[in-house]
Amino acid sequence: MEKNTILYIGRNVEILNTVVRLINANENWLGIGAIDDGAAKLLFISHAVDVVLLGPGISDESEAILCNFFGKENPNTVVVQHYGGGSGLLSSEINQALEEYNKKRECFSN
Repeated sequence: MEKNTILYIGRNVEILNTVVRLINANENWLGIGAIDDGAAKLLFISHAVDVVLLGPGISDESEAILCNFFGKENPNTVVVQHYGGGSGLLSSEINQALEEYNKKRECFSN
């Protein structure tokens, strides 16, 4: 089974590392992370990203630029705000985003 790739973008290195570790605790997910917009774009291009999680601290301007970039590169990718909370909330956010991602893929493949 192919893993779903989740890109977490955050401005705090410790939180980024924790979130990526929590994502990777699920055997069906591959978590990758970026601290800045340039690194996020490079990771997005080099991986087949299914879900992008936007952590706290990302400016509205950066968010708009990133969402525009992701939408042009892969319109199936789902972008979700992640404000923190426990691993249960993180899993719930990702599962909901993956449901949306799978629905988009089905629509575009038909």
